[in-house]
Amino acid sequence: MPMEKNFNIRGMTCASCSRAVERAVEKLEGIEEVSVNLATEKMEVKYNENYISYEEIIEAVSKAGYKASIEENNRDIIIPIQGMT
Repeated sequence: MPMEKNFNIRGMTCASCSRAVERAVEKLEGIEEVSVNLATEKMEVKYNENYISYEEIIEAVSKAGYKASIEENNRDIIIPIQGMT
């Protein structure tokens, strides 16, 4: 069963950047699926952890010239703001 992790990606400025990150990760052994969203600076990866670790995925992104980190499970918080004009 494939493992699925979400990563935060920093340093992307255009569609070519997001494609470069995808290519860097796709070529790794054990990667089943990778999707990078430039607008949200997120990458979703499905991989076989018997062949590759998430640290190796982060290293591949780094070698491509970008920064990757594991996305933390954060909750959405709504903060009402008043008095802005």
